[in-house]
Amino acid sequence: MNGAGVPMEAGLLVAGTLFALGVTGVLIRRNIIFTLMSIEVMMNAAGLAFVVAASRWAAADGQIMFILILTLAAAETSVGLALVIQLYRRFHGLDVDAASTMHG
Repeated sequence: MNGAGVPMEAGLLVAGTLFALGVTGVLIRRNIIFTLMSIEVMMNAAGLAFVVAASRWAAADGQIMFILILTLAAAETSVGLALVIQLYRRFHGLDVDAASTMHG
């Protein structure tokens, strides 16, 4: 490690824990809002892992990947919220199982 900072192992442990919490949220929750938030947590965990690895090797690639992940998350949020609005208008609820009956 190059001076002050968080050790790589600790940063990756936090990223792994956040990713596991996100996966748990996706698998357990039936509400689409919580599912989308869990996916966002998983994306941020992946971005954190990139930033931690980049700081370990003193490269800017991790920060660039994190910017790309944030861009992807913004696009995913806009599409996800459009789906949430459509799901709510059609079924008057936000249950993910109701989306399996949506047809063109």
